Amino acid sequence: MFRADHRGTREADYIIGGFARKYAATWSEDELQWFEAILHEQDVDVMAWALGTAEPPEKYRGPMLEALRRMDFIETPSTLEKD
Repeated sequence: MFRADHRGTREADYIIGGFARKYAATWSEDELQWFEAILHEQDVDVMAWALGTAEPPEKYRGPMLEALRRMDFIETPSTLEKD
């Protein structure tokens, strides 16, 4: 979780870390391995794949990337203050 939440840019922290915080507890071993592989990629690439501005390598295509692209999980400090 630390690596997912501390990517180097706030935007990547929100997207990659938020995705892991919301869904990691439900992931299968294969899904966890997919996510571990994503953590080794450059933020700029992961962000482009998540936003749909660049095509990901074949090995990352599929339901996990589609879930990341939905971005229904991002909690920013401003949304957390409303709770």
